Amino acid sequence: MTKVFSVLLSLLLLCHAFPGIAEAAATNRALLSLFCASGAIAGTTCKRARSYPDSEGRRCDVTLKPERQQGRFLASSNPLLVVSYGSGCEPHATDFGGAVVFEQVGGAYKFRGFQPGMQVNECVISTVRDEAQDVLVCLTGHMGQGVVETGVARVGFASASGGSIEMSYDFLLQTEDTTGAYLTNIVSCSEQLKYFGLSKLAAGPTPGSVVAAVSYADRETISTACAKGFPKPKDAEDMRELAPGEAFVPDGYAKSGSVIIEIASRSAKLR
Repeated sequence: MTKVFSVLLSLLLLCHAFPGIAEAAATNRALLSLFCASGAIAGTTCKRARSYPDSEGRRCDVTLKPERQQGRFLASSNPLLVVSYGSGCEPHATDFGGAVVFEQVGGAYKFRGFQPGMQVNECVISTVRDEAQDVLVCLTGHMGQGVVETGVARVGFASASGGSIEMSYDFLLQTEDTTGAYLTNIVSCSEQLKYFGLSKLAAGPTPGSVVAAVSYADRETISTACAKGFPKPKDAEDMRELAPGEAFVPDGYAKSGSVIIEIASRSAKLR
């Protein structure tokens, strides 16, 4: 009993010292209560979510993560809160989680649905000329069999049946890095530019734009690769067999910089 009291006292003192912790805990519990079965909340986790998609009778857990985005993402709706979550009911294909959507109505939130596989971990909220709502642009990523796919996507929101809200990706730029699978990236000798990876998404230099760090091969790099100017990676037998007109750009030979993406025109430009 003394040990339990000591732990509770420590938590109480921590909450007084850092009121934001107590406020975050209360917010998480309030959000979880909107979709969690009675008595199934433990910290930031709902151990049994109600109406989890495609659960087929399984007891699906949902753990809210710190990453969340809030804005007026539907012109006809109240502000929306989108929170990242993890779940043991989600496979690797959906990166073991997704996003859960809430609508702010007055001073409270209403649950508007789970969106498995949607990533809102690294995002920018922007405005686009002549559009009434906020625009959410996020960095996405997925690795399968050693191939890393990254992208910058505008996130779409749409009202659906039963009051739910569905999310979708409109990709503005997508990249692929194959060094984990083949020890090298592959380029076509006819290409002028090939993007391999994206990271560090941020607001761009002008309204309605975003910027991200990028690794890439420009025309100079591609020409060198096609002239066999790069050393062949070790363990080359593990490399994918090149098709005619292809060449490899080994790890360490790609260039790095940043790319500016204009949301409305969907144009990407290196800087």
